Order: sequence, then structure tokens, then C-alpha cells
Amino acid sequence: QVQLVESGGRLVQAGGSLGLSCASSGRTISNYAMGWFRQAPGKEREFVAAISRNGGNTLYADSVKGRFTISRDNAKNTVYLQMNSLKPEDTAVYYCGASFLLTTNEGYRYWGQGTQVTVSS
Repeated sequence: QVQLVESGGRLVQAGGSLGLSCASSGRTISNYAMGWFRQAPGKEREFVAAISRNGGNTLYADSVKGRFTISRDNAKNTVYLQMNSLKPEDTAVYYCGASFLLTTNEGYRYWGQGTQVTVSS
């Protein structure tokens, strides 16, 4: 019902910035909280950030707080992740998801295919 496609991942240098987008080509995302997760090689998928349906509330993992910003534009059916001061440990495949609840780990019903972010030293 909700098809999510991430884009924007690429190779960047440590300390640099990168913006990711997650667009829905199916139903509107306005009825869902949206989240970003990431998975590095050999590690479990971890929560990065989430945003409520209207963008009024956000959640961030401690590891990215102050560096990453999640936002959304429901008119464009798109959620964004602006990443600043990138570190090599931010290297991962980044996924977006749609949830009925604003949560860090539960309730994500739909997922995108992921986009690779690589941060060089």
C-alpha cells in the first residue's frame, strides 16, 4: 500500500554533509509516522530518527543527535534525513519506514529498499 524508495546515498568524506530522501510512490505518507534506520556490515539494523505524521515531534538516536535532522513534506510524499558532521561509523545502508506510531523500534509496517552511505576517513 505504501511503496517507499530511498535516494541520495553516496560516498562522502568525514565531516561532510549528505541529504537523503525517501519518497512514496503509492499511498500518501500523511497517515504515518516515518523513520530512518541504518544497517552497517555485520551489525543489526538500528534506529536513526523518526518524525510524527505532521512533523511536530521527532526522535533521534543518541549517536546522531545534534548531527542529523529528519523532516518531511507530506505534500510531496517525502521524508528527508539531513546528515551533517558525518563520521566513518555512519557508514551503512539507510532505510526509511512507515509506522502507525512514532517509535524508535516498533510499528514500522512498510520499508524502502535502502540507499548506501559511505563515509571515508
